[in-house]
Amino acid sequence: MIRRSSAVLALILATSAYGQSPAPAPEPTFLAADVHPTPRSTNAFFYAVILPSDRFIMSNASMLDIIATAWDLDRDSIQGGPPWLDYDHFDIIAKVPPGTGKDALKLMLRTLLTGRFHVTLENGMKPMPAYTLTVAKAASKMKPADESAPASCEYKEQPSVPNTVPSIAFSCRNTTMESFAKQMRQWAGGYLKNPVIDSTGLKGGYDFDLKWTDAGQLSKAGADGVSIFDAVEKQLGLKLALETAPRPVLLVKTASQPSPNAPDVAKMLPPLPLPEFEVATIKPSKPGQHGNGQIRADRVDFQGVPLRELIDLAWDLSENDPQNIVNAPKWLDDDKFDILAKINPEAAGIPIVGDFPVDIYEVELMLRALLTERFHIKAHMEERPIDSYTLSAANPRLIPAADPGARTSCHQGPGPDGKDPRIKNPILNRLLTCQNITIPELCDQLQQQVSGYIKNPILDSTGIKGSFDLTLSFTGVGHLQLPADPASGSSPSDPNGAISLFDALKSQLGLKLEKQKRALPVLVIEHIEEKPTVN
Repeated sequence: MIRRSSAVLALILATSAYGQSPAPAPEPTFLAADVHPTPRSTNAFFYAVILPSDRFIMSNASMLDIIATAWDLDRDSIQGGPPWLDYDHFDIIAKVPPGTGKDALKLMLRTLLTGRFHVTLENGMKPMPAYTLTVAKAASKMKPADESAPASCEYKEQPSVPNTVPSIAFSCRNTTMESFAKQMRQWAGGYLKNPVIDSTGLKGGYDFDLKWTDAGQLSKAGADGVSIFDAVEKQLGLKLALETAPRPVLLVKTASQPSPNAPDVAKMLPPLPLPEFEVATIKPSKPGQHGNGQIRADRVDFQGVPLRELIDLAWDLSENDPQNIVNAPKWLDDDKFDILAKINPEAAGIPIVGDFPVDIYEVELMLRALLTERFHIKAHMEERPIDSYTLSAANPRLIPAADPGARTSCHQGPGPDGKDPRIKNPILNRLLTCQNITIPELCDQLQQQVSGYIKNPILDSTGIKGSFDLTLSFTGVGHLQLPADPASGSSPSDPNGAISLFDALKSQLGLKLEKQKRALPVLVIEHIEEKPTVN
């Protein structure tokens, strides 16, 4: 029952007496919004954050990502829409009123979707597979939480033990089962390819710890391995079971490319000053230091990383392609460094989705400024002819898309028929399945999905029109015993039965990938010093 104060009720009755209804509250909206296609980037990934400067940033977001964020839904619960719904990606930079929180922001996104993308939606039902989370027969083993405590689920880094596979561990406090079900798929995506639905019937928050083995490492862990299913049952007293049943979905009836930005959007959203690291140290790595690193909410932390890789990240270059840096001294690949840089708290914000409450592109620029200052780098970008690839038609064997209205997509794994050649022949360890995809889109996906082979954009010279469904079964470049990128675009028979990407394209699709020189952006180094300045 909705309770209203007597004053509010009197006002409603008085308004009704004049035959009028109260004016509807205005829909929450961004004060200004810049929407544009995501620029090509080596390090692009989807995230959304509200910065302290009252800016909202959503990066590399498909329409499916934006809708899922605005309605707080799992992506699988959103059906219909145009083919490009999960393929075309956009950046959104918007100004929000001071104090805007997550709930208000979602309403602003809905207003943007209906106004700029002309999205219309309706509720529906559809049979869908999902994991149901229930209480096991042995009953829940979780501890009811103090409801006044803050709700959190934090990743707990496990100590490294030689010759063992490290576990993935989370510690959750005052966490509801509904929240736990939503987060679990993000944590254990290798196991949980479908949504997780809370059917426990448990109310309120709980305290618990959960530890399991990554799906890709389970066989390697042997008897010590613990799947997410076993972990949930043995450690929490809950059970995950895959079921197919009619489930509520949100149907996308219409959606279009965004309308143009307002003419004064640049004035409303002037560039912000580049944030700086609060403190940063750079030192040579210890001999034999294994390379690793991460960007966290409050710091950049790298150990044993060659300077070339740091420059690749800072200048957004294709990873480990020696052509992309001109005039690079030999020691750029050999000299390794540890970098620990603390991000100024004023650069952090409220993370909406993703793990980074900072703009990752700004972190790249901050790292670029740091390397430039400490190594006295003078460099510029320009286009020069370098080795790249061109895709041509040899003897095309392409299957037209079964459903031209289906969403364009590419993923690692089998298609709808479930056939997986990797089971019979493990040396064919890569399986790329694409749906309703054009050849230019395939060229783009090959660079993203098979970066071990393809470092730079592929030029489509096939002349083939239309959309296709296809699968490519081949061997990852790390498993080939012979060179994988000869100029002819094919390779001699590998003694271990492996098939290169080039041979797979030719034999399975009738397409030929050949190396050619083409003018592409490179970083030209004018000056760089081998030793960084003193911390």
